[in-house]
Amino acid sequence: MRLVPARLRPRDTLRVGAAGLRTRPARVVLSALGIAIGIATMVAVPGISESNRADLLRRLDRLGTDLLTASAGTTLTGGRSPLPERAVQVTRGIDGVLTVGATGETTASILRTDKIPEEETGGIGVSATTPELLRTLKVDVVRGEWLNPATSHYPAVVLGPVAADRLGITEPGVPVWINDRWFTVVGVLGPAPLAPDIERSALVGWDAARTYLGFDGYPTTVYERSTPESVRDVQAVLARTINPENPEEVEVSRPSDALAARAAADEAFAGTLLGLGAVALLVGGVGVANTMVISVLERRREIGLRRSLGATRGHVRVQFLTESLLLSALGGTAGTVLGALITSGYALTRDLPIALRWWVFAGALAATLLVGAVAGLYPAARAARVSPTVALSGT
Repeated sequence: MRLVPARLRPRDTLRVGAAGLRTRPARVVLSALGIAIGIATMVAVPGISESNRADLLRRLDRLGTDLLTASAGTTLTGGRSPLPERAVQVTRGIDGVLTVGATGETTASILRTDKIPEEETGGIGVSATTPELLRTLKVDVVRGEWLNPATSHYPAVVLGPVAADRLGITEPGVPVWINDRWFTVVGVLGPAPLAPDIERSALVGWDAARTYLGFDGYPTTVYERSTPESVRDVQAVLARTINPENPEEVEVSRPSDALAARAAADEAFAGTLLGLGAVALLVGGVGVANTMVISVLERRREIGLRRSLGATRGHVRVQFLTESLLLSALGGTAGTVLGALITSGYALTRDLPIALRWWVFAGALAATLLVGAVAGLYPAARAARVSPTVALSGT
């Protein structure tokens, strides 16, 4: 009569595979650590990258992609070519343009008091500005108020957030020293992502700059916001509208492109870090394979006893393969939780949206099982080849 080997039920397979892990907890933890580090990296890197990207897209939606800037360029001889004095007026006449603002650089310096040497400016520039600048850039005034038709004619100044921080000014009403004259701070601006130069500037009314700072009236940068469907058309004609004789001396740019490029750069950097995570996962897989090989060598008597009691080579192979998969799954689960916590903590501390995609967890699970299967194939095959008589004899 021919005996048919018993089949291992899934529950029995898991129980036998887990038994080997419970007897060596320290080795299991160290082996799973490599897997956990790799999986945590593979979960956290896309999560952090997606959080940053979601924040950039959210800011782009709020700020819009319909802002263009025209700034003073250079001549053929390398000299600086200022924008024409009527640059703001002619820009307003372009079809599709909704609002136009401008700034003009001055040679003045701003100081906290008149006791500080003029050379110590802290990198703060003083610029003339038009009343429409704030609406064009969609920048908020966080304290005080923006320049109005009255204050634009008098010694009043609005500070960008960086300029206010460097001067140590937190509230309006504080006097500052500009060009041998006291000016009163009437407002402090919020962040200006599309015009970072504004954040480091002290802004004075156009007429006040002419009267008190010797401003020549030529704008340095013109900011215009148009309807979304006309952005391309406006960009094509803006330079030759501002300077018909030498349009090549006008530099036209779209500030939102810088944010989009930054999102692309973050995505590329995330790809590099994912490669490092894959390397860590590979190292973890080698650690699992090494642990399983040692386990086979140490448990030869156990394998021989099981074989002598009727376990087939297939049973032994499945046992050690299951053990490898459970070991990898343990590290993968810990790594997934750790990666999710890192992503959430990063997003919360930086006020970013938490972006955890289901496909990231699915990919981490698949990578974990693949590593466990590959790492366990050789040890499982080696265990299945152990002869019961040799194992029990101790040779």
